[in-house]
Amino acid sequence: MTVFVITFLLGCLSVMTVRGRQGNWPAGMPVSRSRLVAVGGTYEGGQASPSDAYVVQERMIAAARGAGGGAHAAAGLTLGTVVAARPQHGGVCEEDLDACAQAAHRAVRASGDGLASALDLVVLDRTETPRLRFLHAGGGTIWHCPKGGQARLLTTPAYGECRVGLPGPFGPQVGTVTLRPGDRVAIASEGALEALGAERLKVLFAAGASPASCLDRIYDEMAAQEPKDDATVIIAEFVTA
Repeated sequence: MTVFVITFLLGCLSVMTVRGRQGNWPAGMPVSRSRLVAVGGTYEGGQASPSDAYVVQERMIAAARGAGGGAHAAAGLTLGTVVAARPQHGGVCEEDLDACAQAAHRAVRASGDGLASALDLVVLDRTETPRLRFLHAGGGTIWHCPKGGQARLLTTPAYGECRVGLPGPFGPQVGTVTLRPGDRVAIASEGALEALGAERLKVLFAAGASPASCLDRIYDEMAAQEPKDDATVIIAEFVTA
């Protein structure tokens, strides 16, 4: 359904005229806007029960990894609550992301099934100085890859603690990083980190001519490792055209 909608909208660009402040845009000419161009995927592990889920939108990427018997349900409920909260709209500050994660925490707790999930969330704040707001809870990782530079880890994995839905206080890690055109941001789930290791991911995230080619290379190396757990990777590039 999503693919159909996107295809339909792209087709409409050839016949639409967009009205701007100085008059009409020529038919078929796209409107310049900053956004995240992202690709993602889950390499399915050898275990029978799935655990990972992810979402990619124009200004938001997120991944969740459920734990326990209802792992996939926990991840789905976590991401469903995040998408419904629409954290990429409005002012977009670290408090907005925290409020979104707290809503997911309450929803998972209220399910009454003892569910829990890791969550990694990245939102593009389109201000005069573009920034990424990020939130992290659990064993996944979020990376910033400056154009032409080395990838650096923005978050600290917290295995077995600080997960959405667990009893007790919930205090996810939040932060902000300034962006330049061509910078990349990446999310790697706990399974991806276990399969390839932080040092190898650091190299791979900065490689490749595009996020898609980078993800292809990561998948090739995943296939050689044959991970037992689901391994989710999302790679997004910041563009302004």
